[in-house]
Amino acid sequence: MEESRSRASFPPDVVQGIFSNICSIYCFHQQFLLPALQKRMEEWHVNPCLGDILQKLAPFLKMYGEYVKNFETAMELLTSWTQRSAPFRTIIQDIQREERCGSLSLQHHMLEPVQRIPRYELLLKDYLHRLPPHAPDYRDTQKSLELIATAAEHSNAAIKKMERMRKLLMVYELLGGEEDIVSPSNELVKEGHILKLSNKNGTSQDRYLILFNDRLLYCVPKLRLIGQKFGVRARIYVEGMELKETSSVAVPRTFLVSGKQRSLELQARTEEEKKDWIKAIQEVIQRHEQTVESFRNNESTPPHSPVELGRRAPTPIREKEVTLCMTCQEPFNSITKRRHHCRACGHVVCGKCSEFRARLSYDNNRTNRVCVDCYATLLGVPPPPATLTNLTQRRRSILEKQASLAAENSVMCSCLYYQERGGGRGWQKAWFIIPEKEPLVLYIYGAPQDVKAQRSVPLIGWQVSLPESCDRRHAFKMTQSHMTLLFSAEREELQMRWMDVLSRAAKGEEPVAHSPIAECLDEEGEEPAAENT
Repeated sequence: MEESRSRASFPPDVVQGIFSNICSIYCFHQQFLLPALQKRMEEWHVNPCLGDILQKLAPFLKMYGEYVKNFETAMELLTSWTQRSAPFRTIIQDIQREERCGSLSLQHHMLEPVQRIPRYELLLKDYLHRLPPHAPDYRDTQKSLELIATAAEHSNAAIKKMERMRKLLMVYELLGGEEDIVSPSNELVKEGHILKLSNKNGTSQDRYLILFNDRLLYCVPKLRLIGQKFGVRARIYVEGMELKETSSVAVPRTFLVSGKQRSLELQARTEEEKKDWIKAIQEVIQRHEQTVESFRNNESTPPHSPVELGRRAPTPIREKEVTLCMTCQEPFNSITKRRHHCRACGHVVCGKCSEFRARLSYDNNRTNRVCVDCYATLLGVPPPPATLTNLTQRRRSILEKQASLAAENSVMCSCLYYQERGGGRGWQKAWFIIPEKEPLVLYIYGAPQDVKAQRSVPLIGWQVSLPESCDRRHAFKMTQSHMTLLFSAEREELQMRWMDVLSRAAKGEEPVAHSPIAECLDEEGEEPAAENT
């Protein structure tokens, strides 16, 4: 303080900002607490009590809260002025060389008051534990401990608040200062790397998630020479957020986070990591719902109802899980019938069925590609007559039974490889379902999300057995008259389950329902392609 006043090398408020109310804390100990304890030690043989002194002076310990609250600011000031001012730096270094400083830095000594009240509380707990219940000091010590615990809570609350703000600042720097998150009402809940699954082919790419009490930030890495930085690709606010597990044998450890702004299918690297993310997101959603419970309607609108269409981001269906347009049911190809996503419902449709445009409120009312059905719903107008006639003609099929809906209520479903002996075609991969409502019929789909089956096979009268020889593992066959269908499963256990279900159905017995296996494995040895972004 003398240096700042006499030479004006640095402002006096810098010293005040660094040391806060440490003078008041020092005076309290020097003039009140320490003399009272020293006097009691001198007369301990006639009055062996501490509780009455601490009970009287404990309320003053709340002054530590102000010091703790200012601690981070103090550290920043000390660092910046040590770099900016040579006289300031010299004073600090000279004092730190003194023997009484114990070769420790000023920062180390400044931590002592932050830890003082928790130490008092621990010492008093130990003292009380050693006192017999009938001791004259027992009741006063109990009361003192309650008061000091209150002061410790006051101090701990300031420490937590300081730590919370420090974490927010670190994330703010991580995002290059582009996201407005530094606010007393904001709380960082969880952050970390995770894999995001592509809507096109299900491949994964490394991404970074940051969960706050009011939003989830989906971030992508930015190229930087020094230090990792991320850019925010999407924000999903907790208002309207939904969480769903989507794990399967083929794509394990996955879950879906959907909101009004965006839907993300994510994959954790371990089961533990997945549980941690799901728990954190569920707690944030529950806390938000409890906060606004009194303002909410008891009857919420289903997320995919016509009222919500266009108001929240859909959950896109993966393109590789569809071989037919989900509107006109025509098969896709890479040249004349390419796949497109409807931005309103998330279905995979062809170019003809998605040549419509509509404004979607979840995307800031921008114009987006939508399918013919969503166009009619959003604009409240019927689709063009030519389109309607075309769709009506194409939809006349007894096999029209959406695979995903059939799989939800099925006796058995999974991917298998199959071929018809003598049919001239090699092995093909397809999605097989035996619905609960038709337990004696096998439906064959090109992919798990197709809206129409390629073929249906009534099962009564077929013989199910193992083939004499086969070029694929875990094979089995169905024979009837002169027709033979060969199948190959990915695992032996799956092979046995299919043979059991098909054998029962072939005898006219209702098969025992097995839990559906939602798996659709990639070709063996196939490398995943990079995600199109």
